[in-house]
Amino acid sequence: MREFDTISAISTAIGEGGIAIIRVSGDRALDIVSKIFRAKNGKDIKDMKTYTMRYGHIIDIDTKEPIDEVIISFMKGPRSYTAEDVVEINCHGGVTSTNKVLEMTIKAGARLAEPGEFTKRAFLNGRIDLSQAEAVMDLISAKTDLAMKSALMQSNGSLSKEIGRLNEYLLNVLALIEYAVDFTEDEEEIDPSIPPRVSESLEEALNNINRLMKNADEGRIIRDGLSLAIVGKPNVGKSSLLNVLLREKRAIVTDIAGTTRDVIEEYINLDGIPVKIIDTAGIRETEDIVERIGVEKSKEKIEEADLVLLVLDSSRELDNEDNEIIEAVRNKKSILLLNKIDLENKIDLSLLENFEHKIKISAKEDLGIDKLKEEIKDMFFNGAIDSESLVISNSRHKQALIRAKENCEKAIESVKNNEYLDLVSIYVTAALKALGEITGTELEEDLVNKIFKEFCCGK
Repeated sequence: MREFDTISAISTAIGEGGIAIIRVSGDRALDIVSKIFRAKNGKDIKDMKTYTMRYGHIIDIDTKEPIDEVIISFMKGPRSYTAEDVVEINCHGGVTSTNKVLEMTIKAGARLAEPGEFTKRAFLNGRIDLSQAEAVMDLISAKTDLAMKSALMQSNGSLSKEIGRLNEYLLNVLALIEYAVDFTEDEEEIDPSIPPRVSESLEEALNNINRLMKNADEGRIIRDGLSLAIVGKPNVGKSSLLNVLLREKRAIVTDIAGTTRDVIEEYINLDGIPVKIIDTAGIRETEDIVERIGVEKSKEKIEEADLVLLVLDSSRELDNEDNEIIEAVRNKKSILLLNKIDLENKIDLSLLENFEHKIKISAKEDLGIDKLKEEIKDMFFNGAIDSESLVISNSRHKQALIRAKENCEKAIESVKNNEYLDLVSIYVTAALKALGEITGTELEEDLVNKIFKEFCCGK
């Protein structure tokens, strides 16, 4: 375990609540808290046993006046979250009282923790690897049960085990190459059994990498959510569609064109998939400055979206505004929605044959909405999501796996071409380095710091 100073931070959300927790971690955790804590039983907390709690008061270190009624818990390292001595102060959850207790820990000798520093210490002290550390933040930010399950599997070491298995295959390759090089005389032929064994281990590694990467795009969506933009000209039913998807009246619906002047963003849970729905301002030429800004923002959201829902009013013939929007989304993954099917159809469907995905709906009457939801799931998940399997949800992990895959493929190609085994070992070493970036064994300190800075201070 590394030597660090003792840090302190509020580990619960800031605001009013029944309970707040101030976490203190480091070799001097008990000593620091003992300066500001008075136990109800009058005993010194320095003799506390690990995994026990004490009731008492936090006092002002200067005036000795009580600040708050608290319960403290003690976890002795290395069997704690950070693998250091940890004291958690359970106080009342008010902004003023919580900050006052935190202030006392600082006055008593602790340092205010940096963002993610508790988890960073857990990583640096070897209790968890980097992939498990990142999963902690994913657990906190999970918007659905599926996202939470995915993060929990990763935090429990499922990804680490897979990376460990890949490392074994590649280390076996390096061992075979080293044996072949060290025990072969200059003019001797390499043992003919070595290349096939090298190739076999590389193929196993490659197959496992491909298996991990198979659902990487879906994993990103499970983690970050699917960005879905509703576009169309004014008054085709975009806001009505948003409201029916949300099952609440979030957007104003009128017959007046240009009612929605800004972008509205909301989340829904689509069978475990967090979907960010973006209701855009109607795209059209306008002299209204505010509406024009909304139109420009709408165009930006179209570019950013994973999926575009193009809404057309089926009760009216296509006009130039419709055609311009159709052209704007032509190269985007999209679903064409023919809205207002409760009215007489006046659209020439032959003009819309280029759209692979077309659904007839009535947002007003809630018709075709279930079919739309199924279509969205099918487009991204082939109609099935296995919540029990490990999913690569972090883009950093995906990029590392891509580099590992590329180097494994180069190594296999080199073996097939009967190239020197030393060259093969260069590719294998590069693949191992890429895999090490996932668990943190091969990662630059600056990038490690950047990752943990995205955490909240209390984690």
